[in-house]
Amino acid sequence: MADDLFKALADATRRTILDELVERSGQTLFEICARLSTRHGLGISRQAVSQHLAVLEAAGLVETRREGRCKFHDLNTAPLRRITERWPLPHAPNPEDSTS
Repeated sequence: MADDLFKALADATRRTILDELVERSGQTLFEICARLSTRHGLGISRQAVSQHLAVLEAAGLVETRREGRCKFHDLNTAPLRRITERWPLPHAPNPEDSTS
């Protein structure tokens, strides 16, 4: 599972898609393509964006839901939290506790 997560995060376009979903979760493929084109100047095809979304979904970073004929993409940050739990930072000494 961690391999899928790191693979998904390794690509700049997928990170841009995640940035867009952070700003506004619940977008359709059409909306994501439009935002990538207008806000980031990425002229990639709908099929390419769909493939990127599939990688993000396989990693658990994107969840989809259908409402009628529309398919919405929502951000899921739980896999990122699992990574931080796997490698927690050591507790740094509290600067207020130092007696120097």
